[in-house]
Amino acid sequence: MSDAIVVLCPGQGAQAVGMGRAWADASDAARAIFEQADAVLGDELGAPLSALCFDGPPETLNRTDVSQPAIYVASVASWHGWGDHPPLAATAGLSLGEYTALHLAGAFSFEDGLRLVTLRGRAMQDAAEAAPGGMLALIGADEAAAQRVCDEARQGAVLVCANFNAPGQVVLSGDAEAISRAQERASADGLRTAPLPVAGAFHSPLMEPAADRLAEALATTPVRAPGCPVSSNVTARPHEADPDSIRRRLAEQLTNPVRWADGCANLRAEPSLADAAWHELAPGKSLAGMMRRIDRAVRIATHDQPEG
Repeated sequence: MSDAIVVLCPGQGAQAVGMGRAWADASDAARAIFEQADAVLGDELGAPLSALCFDGPPETLNRTDVSQPAIYVASVASWHGWGDHPPLAATAGLSLGEYTALHLAGAFSFEDGLRLVTLRGRAMQDAAEAAPGGMLALIGADEAAAQRVCDEARQGAVLVCANFNAPGQVVLSGDAEAISRAQERASADGLRTAPLPVAGAFHSPLMEPAADRLAEALATTPVRAPGCPVSSNVTARPHEADPDSIRRRLAEQLTNPVRWADGCANLRAEPSLADAAWHELAPGKSLAGMMRRIDRAVRIATHDQPEG
């Protein structure tokens, strides 16, 4: 058994009031991450980030412009609170979590990552308010079935496959009217549906204004080659070592589908990772649940709370 580990980093939707508090209480290193985030952001979110994570209120924490930096900080805090851990063999993060994964691999500093995800969340919130849209999970659909629903319900509007999270779980994204038609079409096809409680049509062409703003910020952010493979949501393959390629992929991620299932399967198939242990950082345990549908043989240790 190798001592190396694969670390998975959660994305938006994993937030919950109280996240990270136990880590901050248990670990000076984790508490220092929250203190650093508070110092960097000040009252930019309307209150200190640590207070929003620990105490909410949920309607504020669930906002896209708040939840993204909050999840990033809680994940990094749990990593540092974990203490002495084995070396990283690879990292991966779901959507927002890709920034956490890149930071852990040394591609950019904690502060630069925090500033990027804060801008990303605000830009996505603004784009969502400018072009009302939504997201719809299709349960029991493969890519072909999901694409068929899109093609039949689009009717000239924006409607695309946005997330391939696990076998049988595809998320659509697009204009509000198209999402409504897609729900009817999918139900007629015998698929179960679940509208997602998100602000807008993420990972769709409606996020182009946010992608443009993010690209401008990335252009001036120092980026280095990762110290270990980091799975790209866009390609489902490890990022290239070229910093400009990483910048492009992060901007593209906002308007392209997240190929999470393929990315995890590709990491699982990598011979050098055959004996690696898999771990999921805080908050939550959603990625472990997805992995049970991607590859039941993988056991994931979760770090939502400190051990003991």
